[in-house]
Amino acid sequence: MPAMDQPTPRPTKRCPICGKPALHRFRPFCSKRCADIDLNRWLTGRYAVPVVEEDAGAGGEREEDA
Repeated sequence: MPAMDQPTPRPTKRCPICGKPALHRFRPFCSKRCADIDLNRWLTGRYAVPVVEEDAGAGGEREEDA
């Protein structure tokens, strides 16, 4: 039976790039190398936040302006 005064170990998060256990210093990554790989992917456009573009409608007026 486990002692009640011992904290329950939290599950280790994994690095999203290589899958190794993440280090607190480079959280959520395991190393500076993996952090730099992720940054490069954002800067080169490999990662992108999806955007829903709205149609401007006829004449480019929005409903609020009409």
